[in-house]
Amino acid sequence: MSLLISSFLIIAFTTSSLKASELVTVPKGKVEAIWLSPVSKKAKVKSNKVIIAVDAFRTQIYPVTVTQFREFLGIHPEWSKSNTSSLFKDDYYLRDLETAPEKAPVTFVTWFAARAYCESYGLRLPTINEWEYAAAASESNRNANREEKFLRRILNWYGEPQGERLKDVGSIYKNVYGIWDMHGLIWEWVDDFNSSFVTGESREDSSFNKDMFCGAGALSSADKENYAAFMRFAFRSGLKGKSAVWNLGFRCVR
Repeated sequence: MSLLISSFLIIAFTTSSLKASELVTVPKGKVEAIWLSPVSKKAKVKSNKVIIAVDAFRTQIYPVTVTQFREFLGIHPEWSKSNTSSLFKDDYYLRDLETAPEKAPVTFVTWFAARAYCESYGLRLPTINEWEYAAAASESNRNANREEKFLRRILNWYGEPQGERLKDVGSIYKNVYGIWDMHGLIWEWVDDFNSSFVTGESREDSSFNKDMFCGAGALSSADKENYAAFMRFAFRSGLKGKSAVWNLGFRCVR
């Protein structure tokens, strides 16, 4: 009997968490991969742009909060600070989970733990292409990657010093897809953060090079104006799966 009651509570608890993590649909489309550049002569003649097709997907509206991750640990104590193997965490893992505000995004969380969280709810981390596609949207434009005001706002946030605490989720801005805080609150894990090459295909021309993730890649990229994008790729390239950073969190997609 006790086992049945326990199972029921776990199912009910999980269902409640999923409802709290509302998803919104991001329609399929294409994103100009300004962090890439064509390398073949044929590709350069054809265009100096790399266009990546992204299928429709559903994403959490908000980054995962401290409260949601505490609930996850209640179901999966193997990912608690004391139980997680050192293979999957560094010394900063969940450093402020006990003291952080409930509605703040969870940070100091590793890629391994973020992935486990998403998988526990039948979700996954977004790919680089999916994240960049969704993050290109402003409040009024699906692709604001060439809007000076939009890019300047991101760079200003990147230049802000670390504050005493992170703001609550839903406090920065909502883009045209209904997604909150793609920029301005935290950096976010993506599933293929450590890929040497972007896996997204170019349906316009398959001969484009996938060089980036480093300063040299940035300098050879097609659009040097979007320095914010280069900073994101440089940041990701410096991470390890067990890295835990004060302003690095995540959200899940399906």
